[in-house]
Amino acid sequence: MINQRKIALDALIAVNDNLAYSNLALQKAFASSGVTGKDKPFITALFYGVLDRKLTLDYIISRFVSKSVNKIKPITINSLRIAVFQILFMDKVPDSAAVNESVDIVKRSKEKYNASFVNAVLRSLLREGAGLPGGNSVHSLSIRYSCPEWIINSLISDYGEKTTIKLLEHFLTVPDITVRVNTTVVTEKEFIEKMSGESVAVGRADVPGAFNLKYGTDIKALDCYKNGLFYVQDIQSQTAVLKLNVVRGERVLDMCAAPGGKTFLAAITSDNGAHITSCDFYENRVNLIKQGAKRLKLQNIDFRVCDSCDYYSELGNFDVVICDVPCSGFGVIRRKPEIKYKTDIDLDELKNTQTAIINNAVNYLKPNGRILYSTCTLRKAENQDIVRAFLDKHGDFELKYEHTFLPDVKKVDGFYYAVIKSR
Repeated sequence: MINQRKIALDALIAVNDNLAYSNLALQKAFASSGVTGKDKPFITALFYGVLDRKLTLDYIISRFVSKSVNKIKPITINSLRIAVFQILFMDKVPDSAAVNESVDIVKRSKEKYNASFVNAVLRSLLREGAGLPGGNSVHSLSIRYSCPEWIINSLISDYGEKTTIKLLEHFLTVPDITVRVNTTVVTEKEFIEKMSGESVAVGRADVPGAFNLKYGTDIKALDCYKNGLFYVQDIQSQTAVLKLNVVRGERVLDMCAAPGGKTFLAAITSDNGAHITSCDFYENRVNLIKQGAKRLKLQNIDFRVCDSCDYYSELGNFDVVICDVPCSGFGVIRRKPEIKYKTDIDLDELKNTQTAIINNAVNYLKPNGRILYSTCTLRKAENQDIVRAFLDKHGDFELKYEHTFLPDVKKVDGFYYAVIKSR
């Protein structure tokens, strides 16, 4: 019998204690447990819900224990988090089930000596309530919205308190899955019909060729996916590539390409007529792009393992250079909540890397060529400041367009992009 909470627990330990990526940890937990489709939505909601609210949950738990939450054993603390999340944030789960299931998981584990402890903590919560702090101090916001104070301070510095609170609210919402139709093999109408044939409802997104799927859809199980009719790509990323107007015959360099969405869209919008060189630093990531391009039946793409900070003269010159640079990721926290809890983000090193990549792009560009600079963060220090410094250094370039996607304006993830053209 499938134990949904135990599967979520295993994935949470992989992320919280072994520093695994959330999406990979969940996929591994699904694969090792033999879970079926009907169980996946609840496990997914529980897993990401606990990650989203970890600071909040730990604050609540700390009210009922005498030692630091960080010193509680992995199975015990994650079982407590799972139960507290269900009690406070999953209305359809009875409190008794939330308590009993977590106690039982601990009782059956190597930490079975903590089962009565878990039961006592949860019973205390049910009697006394969560006791979350009120007001809009940075500390209170951090606890209520489960976001570290330094991130909140950074957002307030760039956008002010009112917008920051809206962003924090957004970070805790459940995202749709946005996909791009591969119009080199199927029309949009045919795509809708074929997805309907697999009992999957699709809704049109704001950009032609983009559709939203319900969160939790088991995409890789769909024949439409296996047959290359679509791929996953956020609407902001699609919008940025479409702004380049890549056409047949142009040469495109995608400097930091994995997992490949921008490469794929450049190929699709040019109807396989552009010549694309798709690069990434790690061979396994380049192989992911290769696999995606093969599934989508896309052509005229070369794949290279390259350091985007270094210049490779043998690659030649390009009409378009795409720089989707490494960043702090503050725009996609609701999709990758573990980003919030990283303590080793070197913001200065990120800025140095971003600057090196965009300056290196110049070496590859043809006269009158164009550069796309993009990030999935909201920090102006990684966005506008990088682009302004580039323009100050290179007087023969001009900013043609830039845009910041703010989640409080449209229900999308945070994203920035700029199109820069050589004179």
